[in-house]
Amino acid sequence: MPLTRRRRDDFADSQGYEYPQHLRDAIEDAPTGAGVYTFHGQAGDLPLYIGKSINIRARLLSHLRTPDEARMLRQAQRISYIRTAGEIGALLLEAQMIKAQHPVFNQKLRRNKQLCSLHMAGDVPQVVYAKDIDFATQRELYGLFASRHAALDALRAIADQNKLCYGPLGLEKLPPGKACFRAAIRQCAGVCRGDESHEAHRERLFSSLLALRVACWPYPGAVGLVERDEGLTQIHVVNHWCYLGSAPNSAAARQLSSVAAGFDADGYKILCRPVLTGRVEILVL
Repeated sequence: MPLTRRRRDDFADSQGYEYPQHLRDAIEDAPTGAGVYTFHGQAGDLPLYIGKSINIRARLLSHLRTPDEARMLRQAQRISYIRTAGEIGALLLEAQMIKAQHPVFNQKLRRNKQLCSLHMAGDVPQVVYAKDIDFATQRELYGLFASRHAALDALRAIADQNKLCYGPLGLEKLPPGKACFRAAIRQCAGVCRGDESHEAHRERLFSSLLALRVACWPYPGAVGLVERDEGLTQIHVVNHWCYLGSAPNSAAARQLSSVAAGFDADGYKILCRPVLTGRVEILVL
């Protein structure tokens, strides 16, 4: 079947587009250190795309070598950038700016009001929501999901991988004294018909959930994550896995620490490993 005219035009644009020389010139002045950059459009200085890199200039040059980004580059009128003292600061600032500015060509990040997790209430996992409890301090949470549907799908996948029974997990209502269909086809290890004990089933469930455990915030309040690079020092203020901003010194950081904080899934994903492994210098505020 012949391609439609629109698809041919899009293909031609991406293959034959000549990148604006004024963007190349702007990149020559870009720093080689870490930070966040923005491609701006014409109308009201509209942010088209926000990105981050440990080497801003090299990353910007790679955009110019990517034909698939011709549509965005065709609309770009200028490039701005903000230096950070390291990769963690760049990751945090990028996520914050994308949520605040909603660039046209970025995958949108926003605080998800339906953010949920699996919580062990006795032996049965329950879906709980960040709007109801503090995910930064609640123990026995497993996984961060955008919806109840996604959380239950993850639980089913765990059951399938580990031959767990849908009945005790609350995924299927079994008639009293009846085994589940999955046991008959050997997709369930058979706790529902006495082939294994409830204790053994529960232990396999907990073992399979461990990889999804949400870590509690390990400090009584806000801390600063310190990064340094070529004379630039930044203290990234974080509380309850929520990024509150960056400061050049401890006095300014302590002022930021009074800002109200709520659990942020993007901040958690960025910060969990460096905070818990001690990969970054921490200043208790």
